[in-house]
Amino acid sequence: MLSRPSAPATLAALAAACTAAGPALSQTSVTFGTNWVAQAEHGGYYQAVVDGTYAACGIDVTILPGGPQVNNRAQLLAGRIDFYMGGPLGVLSAVQEGIPMVAVAADFQKDPQVLMTHPGRAATFADVAALPTYIIGDEGFVTYFLWLQSEYGFDPARRVPYTFNPAAFIANPDSAQQGYVTSEPFAIEQQAGFKPDVWLLADQGYPAYSTMIVTMQPTIDRRPEVVKCFVEGSAIGWANFLYGDNAAALAKIKADNPEMTDDQLAYSIAALKSYGIVDSGDAATLGIGAMTEARMKAFFDKMAAVGVVAADVDYTKGFTLAFTNKGVSLPVSQALLGK
Repeated sequence: MLSRPSAPATLAALAAACTAAGPALSQTSVTFGTNWVAQAEHGGYYQAVVDGTYAACGIDVTILPGGPQVNNRAQLLAGRIDFYMGGPLGVLSAVQEGIPMVAVAADFQKDPQVLMTHPGRAATFADVAALPTYIIGDEGFVTYFLWLQSEYGFDPARRVPYTFNPAAFIANPDSAQQGYVTSEPFAIEQQAGFKPDVWLLADQGYPAYSTMIVTMQPTIDRRPEVVKCFVEGSAIGWANFLYGDNAAALAKIKADNPEMTDDQLAYSIAALKSYGIVDSGDAATLGIGAMTEARMKAFFDKMAAVGVVAADVDYTKGFTLAFTNKGVSLPVSQALLGK
């Protein structure tokens, strides 16, 4: 099942949360650029579009999917879009370069990055580090792999490039391969007929947020009510997508990405829930989108320690807590879950 009917109480909770989002705007047009083609990992934003959550607080949102030939981060820098689905490293890089790019919410409390191993091949994460082959892409090799090397003793000499084809991993039971918890394990099951063991880096101590809502400081300065509406509307959208009736959102995702299948969508949603990607940790009390300075500092400190970012970067310039941590998603989630 991809969706279930929302409880009547949810409508009241949603109305209350939308009211809390502030005075209605005059349907301001907003464009949100995602980081990849349409998929379940973008579901909360699609949900808030199709069920009228964004419209309820006054913004008309267009979702601009990313992809291999689309650079929505550049679109944000050029002023062609209003918000971008980014990550903490991108924000820190912007601060280092003097670019006024700011994260205003973190809709994924856990980074979905995983390493996969063949069933039963590794009993502990130390066993993963001891494998003779790691299949890691170039971007990962210069970012989170440096943390793996520092924290767990992963050997860079054992790394081979990931070509986004799982054949090498499937053929080699003594290898580990990178992936997203919502995607690559499903691909392995489909192609190889076995379920890989999945090691979520977040559960091994990697403190990165993911799927952050990023905008430019001038947008915050000139249109704070739009930022507030988008942040809070997105949080409510995620609650409804995960726990309410998401059929219309799924249909819109498939319209934007005709190659997406129902099976993949169902797998991704189940993974988002079971691993607590969206609503674990601080989101349980502060609501979806939660961020804290302590968490941002922990990530910065680890990245600075391994040389991913310069130690003198003022990480506090890369985020603001002014728009999140308001708990607006909590009554929606609680109503849908019958709490």
